[in-house]
Amino acid sequence: MSKYCPVTGKKPVSGNRVSHANNKSKRVFEPNMHEKRLWSPALGRFIRLRVSARGLRTIDKLGVDAVLAKMKSQGIQF
Repeated sequence: MSKYCPVTGKKPVSGNRVSHANNKSKRVFEPNMHEKRLWSPALGRFIRLRVSARGLRTIDKLGVDAVLAKMKSQGIQF
C-alpha cells in the first residue's frame, strides 16, 4: 500500500539514524497515514481516503468537498 498522501503530497523521505557515538546508518521517515471514510455532502456518499494526519487537519479546515475538488483539478483519482 502506498505511503503517499494525496492531500498534502507527503511521502517517505530518507535520512540517517544517528547513535550516541555519532554512527550513521540509513533510515526512512514515513508519514503518519490513516485510512478514513469521509462524508461528502456534494456527492451524497462516503469517500474512502488514505491520508496523513496533516491531511485530515487540512480537510477539517477547508472542507472535504473543497479538498476533493482540488485533488480532481490536479488529476488525482479518489
